[in-house]
Amino acid sequence: MNHRCEIDRLKIAIVHDWMPVIAGAEKVLAEIVKTFPEADVYTLFNFLSDEKLKSIGIKSVRTSYLNRWPRVEKYYRHLLPLLPQAVEDFDLSGYDLVITSSAALAKGVITSADQPHIAYVHSPARYAWDMMHAYLAQSRLTSGPKAYLAKYLLSRFRIWDSRTPNGVDHFIANSRFISRRIKKVYRRDSEVIYPPVELEKFALCHDKRDYYLAASRMVPYKRLDLIVKAFTEMPDKRLVVVGEGPENAKIADIARGHANIELVGYQETAALVKYMQEAKAFVFAAEEDFGIVPVEVQACGTPVIAYAGGGALETVIDYEHDPEHATGVFFEEQSARSIVDAVGRFESLAARLTAENCRKNAERFSPEIFRKKLRDAVEKTYLSMKSERAA
Repeated sequence: MNHRCEIDRLKIAIVHDWMPVIAGAEKVLAEIVKTFPEADVYTLFNFLSDEKLKSIGIKSVRTSYLNRWPRVEKYYRHLLPLLPQAVEDFDLSGYDLVITSSAALAKGVITSADQPHIAYVHSPARYAWDMMHAYLAQSRLTSGPKAYLAKYLLSRFRIWDSRTPNGVDHFIANSRFISRRIKKVYRRDSEVIYPPVELEKFALCHDKRDYYLAASRMVPYKRLDLIVKAFTEMPDKRLVVVGEGPENAKIADIARGHANIELVGYQETAALVKYMQEAKAFVFAAEEDFGIVPVEVQACGTPVIAYAGGGALETVIDYEHDPEHATGVFFEEQSARSIVDAVGRFESLAARLTAENCRKNAERFSPEIFRKKLRDAVEKTYLSMKSERAA
């Protein structure tokens, strides 16, 4: 039998952590579902309407018992002590193969020795492992009874999470950065398959306007505060900031009195894409696991000024390392001064960072490439385990 036909006849389950909104992980999930359209989808929580589910190609989804709790969308993140048991409660015994899409819990599903389990990992749970202290500090949980309780619960979670790699047959990481974290936390090797970017939604644009762009949720680790602070020191350079979130007031305070900084809040997709297309450059100060927005703006033909850490090192081509194919410049420190210096370097190089180079680089992350690599990885794992059973 043709191997491709054999895979298509398998009964497959896809398990995703949760679906409160359509964000980066849900876009990856959509492409996994497109790769295996007959698979059943499971998730701990689903707060998406049927219309939104259909918009990402999901016909139906099976949820945990916790999803039925009254107004659970208001407090589901606080149910961490119950979530390991809830994900283990999914009965997947009737499936030939299991694919999990995990940033925390999904890879903890229970499978049998004969069920191949491929885990696509967006990240080990950051709040429980290497970024625990930063998350606790941001939540003001560094001392006192609540802090001790939080640390105890996270310790219990790490014990459970350390068990979960034993049930995974093949790890896939969304970047080399995450592959290193998987090795550190779980002591397992992983294949790297970059997340897909919907390139057709981000058309190439050569006509740029005289402004820089920053766009993300206003949460601490995105470091929008540093970007805005940097532009308060460059009154002759215009900055447009798209997004909203818990740090709205803080960012507004920094920008107050600076006419060159415009905070436009949340923008619908069409308006955001227009900002991406027309910006002279996109400024990105976060250390992301992958960071899909820098790829989207490059698809628009817009270069990136990025912090030299995390996934940006894999998605942006720095001028200093490859002048011929460069799509941006890096800054070495998460500081306003470092951003100011990088903007200065960018302006001296802008003519050499072409829209064509940016678009070509973004095309490395197409959905078609993602789906092919994912399918190849699933086929290889399935056939390998089938061969072992037959031996």
